Amino acid sequence: MIRFFDFTFSICGLILISPLFLIISLLIKITSKGPVLFKQMRVGLNNHDFKLYKFRTMKIDSDKNGLLTIGGNDSRITKIGNYLRKLKLDELPQLINVLWGDMSLVGPRPEVRKYVDLYNPVQLKVLQVKPGITDLASIYYKNENDELGRSSDPEKTYTQEIMPHKLALNQTFINNPSLFNYFKIIFKTFFSILK
Repeated sequence: MIRFFDFTFSICGLILISPLFLIISLLIKITSKGPVLFKQMRVGLNNHDFKLYKFRTMKIDSDKNGLLTIGGNDSRITKIGNYLRKLKLDELPQLINVLWGDMSLVGPRPEVRKYVDLYNPVQLKVLQVKPGITDLASIYYKNENDELGRSSDPEKTYTQEIMPHKLALNQTFINNPSLFNYFKIIFKTFFSILK
């Protein structure tokens, strides 16, 4: 049933916001060099890699200087990218991932292989459900970049504090991936963005 809603919402969403896609694409092209979309390999259901899509918010090859975005003034982020991130608009192309079945609207955020390799056996349970665009951890850590920006060792803060807590928060949906929880997290996400 969740796949039905994922498929329906992703198609409707892509059609309805296609004008917004065009505007964002033009703004990215006008204000910085490089492609409109950023593609990155992430780890999904059953530990399989897939290509995740986002609007590009950073300068070309910025991910080679570190996978974490640190603080609100990360020099790698473009001017338009900063606004896209704040409004979570950079995540919209992931509706394509949802349409193709790599992701769901709701589920644990997919990580890069580097961090998945650090998971313990309990944390690996997160790979038993489809990754999603939003989850409880995304709502709780909506200002994660700022938190990392205040850390003297962002990589350590992420791997030893934030990531384990995110994975713990994800257990709620993993243990009960019901339609009720699906819609509950979607509504919580909308309210969080509006705030």
